[in-house]
Amino acid sequence: MKKYLLGAALLGAMGSASAQSSVTLYGVIDAGLTYLSNEGGSHLYEFQDGANFGNRWGLKGTEDLGGGYKAVFQLENGFSLGTGQLRNGGALFGRQAFVGMSTPYGTVTGGRQYDFISDYINQYNLNGYASVYAGHMGDFDRIAGDQVNNAVKFRSVDYNGFSFGAMYGFGNVAGNFKQDSAWSGALGYTHGGFSASAVYLRLYDVQVDPYAQIGVTSFLGQTVATRNANGTVTDLYSSTYFTVDRQSEVAVGASYAIGKLTMAANFTSTNMRKGANGATMNVYEAGAMYFVKPDIAILGGYQYTTFDGAHWNQPTIGAQYYLSRRTTFYANVSYLRASSGIDANQGAGFYSQPSSTQTQVTSRVAIIHTF
Repeated sequence: MKKYLLGAALLGAMGSASAQSSVTLYGVIDAGLTYLSNEGGSHLYEFQDGANFGNRWGLKGTEDLGGGYKAVFQLENGFSLGTGQLRNGGALFGRQAFVGMSTPYGTVTGGRQYDFISDYINQYNLNGYASVYAGHMGDFDRIAGDQVNNAVKFRSVDYNGFSFGAMYGFGNVAGNFKQDSAWSGALGYTHGGFSASAVYLRLYDVQVDPYAQIGVTSFLGQTVATRNANGTVTDLYSSTYFTVDRQSEVAVGASYAIGKLTMAANFTSTNMRKGANGATMNVYEAGAMYFVKPDIAILGGYQYTTFDGAHWNQPTIGAQYYLSRRTTFYANVSYLRASSGIDANQGAGFYSQPSSTQTQVTSRVAIIHTF
């Protein structure tokens, strides 16, 4: 009887807590047609989904605990609309999975979470907003939005426009506290139409595929791809990743909005090291977005990248037509030219293979629906 009464009391308490909670189901669906001028030597026309905005559905919720404190959680799944398969390595909630506490001073969360490049710098990547193919080269600086596993994260509330954050991702490796770990700090300021942010990020044991991501055959002193006599290229790390021992990044960005026009710029400097070898990728970007009408925006800009003696130039333009608060059409075109000896590969490099030449043109027409 005592056990029954205890169980009933517990269920009653849970029911009371649920009555003070809110849970939201949400999602994004992005689908359309993409054209690539050169993928491995051939034109490509394809149906592609989850490009500019990754397809997702998720649950997020809060429970008011009183006194300005709330329990919070978020679970977010990434999927392919074309095949119905899971993305993010097949993880059920590979985009985000965390729980934590919101307080009058800030929010503390633990789990798989986006780093501060996503939180503080991504907003200044207007070229990437115009076209996913204009994301920074190889996404080595993680501006496309990348997660940290086993992370504890704090983000402050705004103090007269200022906010800050700190994050640590545990490697969870016995006997080696540093292996597979990550840490980061961020600072942001917003006043009126002006916004600026700065982030420092350090990662250990980062897995990359250099040729697929930026079209190079040599990376941090090692051969990562070979050119064959018939003109094809063999990617030596297409199935077993190249591991960067240590990656450090400094990123800054700023924007200013006046009327219908928003101008933005950002700079990222990412240093990667493998043993005694190291190199730094610097990305300089400037862009703008202008609302021709309340429901039509034109956006784009220019991006210049340098890395280990190589460089890339990339102008981009796009348009977005807002049919409603939940449905948008978009179209874009981006041109990339790499320096001699490098096979051009647009942006993040996740959606296409490198060109067989120094140039690559991409274009996309698609629809986005949110719920």
